[in-house]
Amino acid sequence: MGKEVPILYSFRRCPYAIRARWALLSSNVDVELREVVLKDKPNEFLSVSHSGTVPCLQLTDKIIDESIDIMIWALRKNDPDSWLDMPTEGYRLIDEVEKKFKPNLDKTKYATRYPQNDSKVSRSSAIEYLIDLDKKIKGEFLFGEKPKLVDVAIFPFVRQFANTDINWFNQFGWKKLKAWLEAFVESNMFDKSQKKFVQWRPDADPVFFP
Repeated sequence: MGKEVPILYSFRRCPYAIRARWALLSSNVDVELREVVLKDKPNEFLSVSHSGTVPCLQLTDKIIDESIDIMIWALRKNDPDSWLDMPTEGYRLIDEVEKKFKPNLDKTKYATRYPQNDSKVSRSSAIEYLIDLDKKIKGEFLFGEKPKLVDVAIFPFVRQFANTDINWFNQFGWKKLKAWLEAFVESNMFDKSQKKFVQWRPDADPVFFP
């Protein structure tokens, strides 16, 4: 009989899933990871996810369908690096990345999906957001010398934008943003979070994470 743990439906490249996996790694909360291919979503996933999007955490008594809520759930169980110990402004910044940055990121990265949109305008707006974020970094991270929940919640989206033109990003005159991002993507934690898993099938043996 296998161990009973929560089930995490995930997708390796999804920034929302990345930040959820980081919180699970930091908190060392075990889950059964089910890698979802977004073009081939299993019925088991669709039957529990309210939104049909990853990540989705299936507990015995409830479903957590928002990545930030998965992060907070895990960190409330165990928060060895004190990620939850941050100013209230951090939650505002997390909300801001969703409303101000993510739409322009999508319209830049997936321009063909938005034929009526001028991708240059979206890219410019995304860059303006990043310039403002760069100014907000008070130490190595947003609130000092150690990362908090907000840093981990935001960096996957900044990484996704940077990778649309990594040479341009690296050569831009950031004061702190480039080093801030590299602190995450060059870490052992990132390597662990980005481990490749095969597509989950109902008949597959369980895969545990972390």
